Amino acid sequence: MSSRPKPNAREKIITTIRRIPRGKVSTYGAVAKAAGFPRGARQVAAALRGAVAVPWQRVLGAGGAIKLRGEYAFEQRFQLEAEGVTFRGRKVDMKLHEHKFPKSGRISRPGPQSRGDSRPRLSGRAKRDTG
Repeated sequence: MSSRPKPNAREKIITTIRRIPRGKVSTYGAVAKAAGFPRGARQVAAALRGAVAVPWQRVLGAGGAIKLRGEYAFEQRFQLEAEGVTFRGRKVDMKLHEHKFPKSGRISRPGPQSRGDSRPRLSGRAKRDTG
């Protein structure tokens, strides 16, 4: 069985990676989850192989570790440092630089002010006392 993602999956993964802003990073697992493929970290790695014009350096292993080897690891660190990403030892400082993808599938509900209703909302107890 091939580890290469299907074309549609590859496009979703690449689009998700392109949403990581300069100076931020994400993990293979977080990218997979945001693209709709939970537990698909290997699919992300496969999609990056041979990808063109993709900010590949912004995708790291769990905990902010560079998972590439040899000169590719040096290149990844060099590019990230050029974007202003800081390291704590051999790992990226994820508290400062981790990109948080918006939760998918969540519907934002309007608050009381955006409903077009200027009346204050009553608590459950206040409704019982008035009615």
